[in-house]
Amino acid sequence: MQNSEISNRKSDAIARGVGMMTQVYVDRAKNAEVWDVEGQRYIDFAAGIAVVNTGHCNDKVMAAVEAQMKRFTHTCHQVLPYENYVHLAERLNKAVPGDFDKRTVFVTTGAEAVENAIKIARAHTGRQAVIAFGGGFHGRTFMGMSLTGKVQPYKAGFGAMMGDVFHVPFPVDLHGMSVEQSLAAIQQLFKSDLDPKRVAAIILEPVQGEGGFYQAPAELMCAVRALCDEHGIVMIADEVQTGFGRTGKLFAMEHYDVVADLTTMAKGLAGGLPLAAVTGKADIMDAANPGGLGGTYGGNPLGIAAAHAVMDVIEEEKLSERATILGDKLKAVLEGLKADIPQIADIRGPGFMTAVEFNKADGSGPDADFTARVKDEALKRNLVLLTCGVYGNVVRFLAPLTIENEIFDEAMGILKETMLAAKEA
Repeated sequence: MQNSEISNRKSDAIARGVGMMTQVYVDRAKNAEVWDVEGQRYIDFAAGIAVVNTGHCNDKVMAAVEAQMKRFTHTCHQVLPYENYVHLAERLNKAVPGDFDKRTVFVTTGAEAVENAIKIARAHTGRQAVIAFGGGFHGRTFMGMSLTGKVQPYKAGFGAMMGDVFHVPFPVDLHGMSVEQSLAAIQQLFKSDLDPKRVAAIILEPVQGEGGFYQAPAELMCAVRALCDEHGIVMIADEVQTGFGRTGKLFAMEHYDVVADLTTMAKGLAGGLPLAAVTGKADIMDAANPGGLGGTYGGNPLGIAAAHAVMDVIEEEKLSERATILGDKLKAVLEGLKADIPQIADIRGPGFMTAVEFNKADGSGPDADFTARVKDEALKRNLVLLTCGVYGNVVRFLAPLTIENEIFDEAMGILKETMLAAKEA
């Protein structure tokens, strides 16, 4: 079977709205390597968009899922519950930052976690409005899409967004937006459009994912916490992409001196199986009536089993610490390329949530074309990279935290070749 044969079939079978970055059709994968249907090997620096932080087909995760499959695959926890759901909730309640009693609910996707966090915040406060940040990504469901601070491709053509959602600029010094300006925008919003006593929640990513891997400054995080405390607003940390070791901590909020009231998570939680969660303050989480939260597949037994194994692997193999080691090595390689690649405008990211941003060589603005060439040249050399950013000018690096040293070094060699080739193209 050839990739081209499947590609010819996909347009007649799959809706056009399902974007596909490559036409590499996977046959099998192991840790940080993927083989397509033609037998071609690729080094995966996407990890399913930060999902398989513990690597493709991690032995411990696969064993846990296999053992669970032999017992039962689905009963719906809301009908016939199971102990490992309760145990995983206990583990997350302990692990999520915050020295207070917590509760957890399991759902299926990151967008669903965000939706439920908003529901919980509204139930707790009796308020409706939500504040989010430009450049943020919170999912493709209607509330998630409404909260997302990027029109293309997420909102275009889908009509009116959900009401009572307000956006303020996210501080990015590189693009001329300071923390002071961002906070001033919130205050202006309170003066001109929105009574703060009507705000149920403020939601933000500790590191923006799709928005370009911009880490929220500590000053912003502290100010948001103070605003929430002042006005009785629920602070939501969207850790869907930042969670489970990626930033050098189990959760990215551990980099700050403040904690959120609610935390959403998914992606890296279950090593490739669909599982998401909301964890937060007990009194807030318990605001919803019985039956108001959940879902048929929420907390599926296979995903729960996988998540237990993922958390074990992260702890036993010290993957949070390894994320920092890998990120530092990658940043050093990128720094070493600056002299030859004038398009490099910024290198950033905590842990192994690393990105490089490209501007035009003459400094006249973001260079999405060069960024696309980097991605394409990498794929020609069998290295899978992802782009992101409001301007499409950021390459993000999301290899599994378990990547072998020799595979990582091989990828760094390819990356150097790729960048030089993109410059000459």
